[in-house]
Amino acid sequence: MSHAAFFDLDRTLLSGASAHVVSRVLRETGVVNRSIPGESLLYQVFETFGENLPSMVLGRQAVLAMKGHSRDVVRAAAHTAAPDLVAMLQPYATKVFEEHRANGLKVVLATTTPRDLIEPFAQLLGFDDVIATTYAVDADGNYTGELDGVYVWSRGKRDAVKAWANANGIDLAGSFAYSDSVFDEPLLTSVGNPVCVNPDWRLRLMAAARRWPVTHFDVPAGVAKIPVVGLEAQQALMKFARPEVFPYARFTITGTENIPKDSAAIICGNHRSYFDIAAISLAVAKTGRAVRFLGKKEVFDAPVIGPLATALGGIRVERGTGSDEPLQAATESLMAGDLVAIMPQGTIPRGPAFFDPVLKGRWGAARLAAETKAPVIPVGIWGTEKVWPRNAKLPNITNLTSPPHVIITVGTPVHLSYTDPDADTRLIMDAISALLPPEGREYREPTEDELRRSYPSNYKGDPDSEEDRRPGLD
Repeated sequence: MSHAAFFDLDRTLLSGASAHVVSRVLRETGVVNRSIPGESLLYQVFETFGENLPSMVLGRQAVLAMKGHSRDVVRAAAHTAAPDLVAMLQPYATKVFEEHRANGLKVVLATTTPRDLIEPFAQLLGFDDVIATTYAVDADGNYTGELDGVYVWSRGKRDAVKAWANANGIDLAGSFAYSDSVFDEPLLTSVGNPVCVNPDWRLRLMAAARRWPVTHFDVPAGVAKIPVVGLEAQQALMKFARPEVFPYARFTITGTENIPKDSAAIICGNHRSYFDIAAISLAVAKTGRAVRFLGKKEVFDAPVIGPLATALGGIRVERGTGSDEPLQAATESLMAGDLVAIMPQGTIPRGPAFFDPVLKGRWGAARLAAETKAPVIPVGIWGTEKVWPRNAKLPNITNLTSPPHVIITVGTPVHLSYTDPDADTRLIMDAISALLPPEGREYREPTEDELRRSYPSNYKGDPDSEEDRRPGLD
């Protein structure tokens, strides 16, 4: 037998309530002439806390409100609403559809929303079928005020899915169901692979008790979100990413207005210290946004820190393998409208290369920009190596009386050709260099102590070869 993936609509696939859009379009097209008293408040409660009995009572009454209306007129209004509903689709939902289709599963929308109002939306997204509440029509094509079949909610949704599965030769034991609502517990328990998406607090408790997976379609897989509040864990932490949290450093941060407030961008900084991540985080925190950092695999493999890096939205990079997976993950994040941070140098330069004023980068950022057309925002970082030198296991948090000065300067987008990754990489590195203080753009002979601090504590390589460490194709 075949298998299928069943998707709930509101707060699962969509960022909010579809009824909010549908109701507006029905009024604009003259199908109805006024809103229901308290309608907006109910939508706000629904979008914040999830499905509730008052909203379902309102939904049940809708069939009576549509009595006498032409089905064709309503479907025409639904076609008008469909693009607005598609715009509400969570950015990572499409990837889940594609994965299921690649595995041979049918992708089915299972929703309480009336079929005639939601079918055009489902057609735009290429769903294989729709299981939805259906309003009965008379011989003239007008709604009768009654249902044709069950009200597709809670147990009714489960029964409708089972009936559809039986009619289409679908084995539910090998199928998937996705929902945000505790009222979909009957559906979730009827399939072999239940998945809780953006769950309300009751479903989250149920998921914990039953060990059901929890995910969100507005963030990459594995990224943690705070229950009920709906904030990413990183966004919550970013609220504490303030200079006062780091009393062992003084900060000058400028140019953060160049970071887009609500669209994709590639943040590119020079790499001087492990503290650079904190420096970029401080700059991005001023926008209130989360950022996806590309990081070496050793971070993600480490106990405790590894799962935390994933939960905070990090993208794993296995250096030296030539794998395109990190760039693919970064591309998905950018296409979803996220910020992605990358250090084009790939690693902190060592020895004499650390003091070279000519910054040398790898092609990853340029390739990302060419693929996504997301703007590249250069960031010049200076002084972080005095907070956390390369030869230290931890930052120097005891220097409270004369903390080093860290300068973070965010520049305007770099204009690229998108045709030559090597030339574009040079443009990116030149833009970063231009944001550094004058001493960062001039060569000087380092002291023995400065050289020592630029190497890892366990360094065993050849210092004379460090300037050549640049595999340009990744």
